[in-house]
Amino acid sequence: MITLEHVCKTYQVSKRDAGFSSALKALFHREYEYIHALDDVSFTIQDGEMVGYIGPNGAGKSSTIKILSGILTPERGVCLINGLVPWKNRIEHVRNIGVVFGQRSQLWWDVPIADSFELLKEIYRIDDSLYRRNLEELCAMLQLSDLLKTPARQLSLGQRMRCEIAASLLHSPSLLFLDEPTIGLDAVSKLAVRDFILKLNQEKKTTVILTTHDMQDIEALTSRIILIGKGSILLDGNIEDIRQDYPSTEEALAAFYRSHDL
Repeated sequence: MITLEHVCKTYQVSKRDAGFSSALKALFHREYEYIHALDDVSFTIQDGEMVGYIGPNGAGKSSTIKILSGILTPERGVCLINGLVPWKNRIEHVRNIGVVFGQRSQLWWDVPIADSFELLKEIYRIDDSLYRRNLEELCAMLQLSDLLKTPARQLSLGQRMRCEIAASLLHSPSLLFLDEPTIGLDAVSKLAVRDFILKLNQEKKTTVILTTHDMQDIEALTSRIILIGKGSILLDGNIEDIRQDYPSTEEALAAFYRSHDL
């Protein structure tokens, strides 16, 4: 189970005007701006849930995911995932999570996919029998068998994303973070990724937190959404709570953003 209570995170960002004189002045006297990325964020996610975590750019989604994965430490608040504090129990915590970032890769660019998988096996210290079983299952479900001997740089975006998802699941995590997993994919690849995520959640009971701007992903995969804006939770419910009489979810969401000055 995931529990966040009153979590706050603030960034200190230096700022200056353009020009050489401003750059010179900044060497001796810097001005800072404080950005409240998360402001009293609280929610609970049960084991086996699939939740859409949505909001406009800069709302605080990535900061939340980084805290949940143990990369960032908040100034205040409580974060517990299966009884562990992510940034304090990081080694034990990362054994139980998988993370897929749509615009970042965990695959080595110039080596075959199989070599990247083997390296991840050693990093996570996956038992040989478990690794073989998971690899065989993932290759069958994601149609990866013909891609294992190909370097990541030679794959299409859709092929690479399927490999990225497999890489995050080789160690059988109970919790999966998906950040824009279908960004840039064609219609066929999107459907394949969505079908796999649904099957993973239904058959393995893997808890999934999905962050995306694609409302078709949200509608296809999640029954619950948590909507964040300006660092605060604005809605915890389902897509129908904002849909109302709008012809599309995108229009309803845009109207919701406007009504909250996002």
